[in-house]
Amino acid sequence: MMKRRMTVAVAVSMLLACPLVASAAEKLDRGLVALQRADGSVFLSWRLLKDDPADITFRVTRKTPGDTAAVLLTGKEPSRQTHWVDQKPGARPCLYELFTGAVPGFDADKPVAAVHFQMSDSPKPYLRIPLGGDYDFQQVGVGDLDGDGALEYLIKQPNFNTDPYQRPGYWKRSTTTYKIEAYRLDGTMMWQHDLGWSIEAGIWYSPWVVYDVDGDGKAEVYGKGGEGDPRDEKGLVQTGPEYLLKLDGSTGRILAKAPWLSREGYPEYNYYCRNFLTVAYLDGKTPSLIMQRGTYNLIKTEALDKDLKRIWYWDSTQEKKKYGGQGSHGLIGADVDNDGRDELVLGAAVLDETGQGLWSLEMGHPDVCYVANVDPENPGLEIFYGFEVRRQTEGLCVVDAATGRKLWTHKEPTQHVHGQGMAGDILSGHPGMEVLAGERDLPKRWLYSASGKLIESLDKVSLNPRPVWWDADAQKEV
Repeated sequence: MMKRRMTVAVAVSMLLACPLVASAAEKLDRGLVALQRADGSVFLSWRLLKDDPADITFRVTRKTPGDTAAVLLTGKEPSRQTHWVDQKPGARPCLYELFTGAVPGFDADKPVAAVHFQMSDSPKPYLRIPLGGDYDFQQVGVGDLDGDGALEYLIKQPNFNTDPYQRPGYWKRSTTTYKIEAYRLDGTMMWQHDLGWSIEAGIWYSPWVVYDVDGDGKAEVYGKGGEGDPRDEKGLVQTGPEYLLKLDGSTGRILAKAPWLSREGYPEYNYYCRNFLTVAYLDGKTPSLIMQRGTYNLIKTEALDKDLKRIWYWDSTQEKKKYGGQGSHGLIGADVDNDGRDELVLGAAVLDETGQGLWSLEMGHPDVCYVANVDPENPGLEIFYGFEVRRQTEGLCVVDAATGRKLWTHKEPTQHVHGQGMAGDILSGHPGMEVLAGERDLPKRWLYSASGKLIESLDKVSLNPRPVWWDADAQKEV
């Protein structure tokens, strides 16, 4: 059987082992990698860790069999960089070793990381992980599943997606079941978990997260599960038990389960088949799991502790303001009011860490929703929105994340702002982040500055551009 390969690209020179909140720091190793470049040189990259002192330095050496001593590549003065290029590696196999200075508790003469390297006739500027079969995958998760300091890689396969909306072009009968697979960087498959026929093969049906919620130093995998094959004649799953499952990160074994939020109270299948799962620090110290059901109508949310015991339950009918129908395509945990505890951004509405409504725009479903420090002139965080619902004005806007106050809005009519949009600092001439969103059915895209200045109207730009740090300047590239 032909094996597909998962490509992990080393695209930046510095990888930060930083968690969502400082108290959740993973005990990761340096992640040293060596990649051959087209000109015959070797690019080396490693992590800067959260607890590293500001004056940390690095040294890199190369050992080749038969040589009497290692070659010091970084010169007499230690490097402050987290990458290095070996310009003349030679043709023989070698061992690269990384040393640190100015780190309390570490021997400066003892390597903190090492990697073996062999030149290739067909070099690739990335690492490749062979998959366990002839299939593609839909999503990727990353975490230290066994506590050894190295990251493992998880996929959800195959790359098939159905949507609950009962109109042509959206829902289709699932042809197979989703599987979650865990891999080591060397391609070893650690385990496979089959979600089964009780979970239809679509993103809305199958939320999952990889995180060390129980604090044992190893990441667990959490996801939605069921029992048996409850599909009806058409292929819809409308009955049967539903659970939140906790899987052991190192084996994939089910460790615990708790009831998922019920289907009751929703008008129809399309509305109750929208499910979310995330992690938030509700007390500012320990991670909690957050389940959500619903986005376009009734919304239910429940917070659970590490033992899958309920902390609180909330639904949109409890609020005087309109919280129903304000959901987005994701559930985001973020400290929007700077109190040291995470709130929950449902979409165009936010819940406080206690499970009560904080604010709602009452504007309906946003396709585009980014929480970030968009505008440096406004204290704290902001949220950039692009709304799917038809609007005369305000179809795009940036709001203060703590209060929902609109900082600026789009003044033109919009029909159906669609896709994921973009938020990222891509232009040096404008302070803060630039934001972009556009229409699904019209060739209209708008690129705004953080302060609400229309930089450019576009007609052929993707609705889902990806800003990433690609070169050595402070701005991201698209």
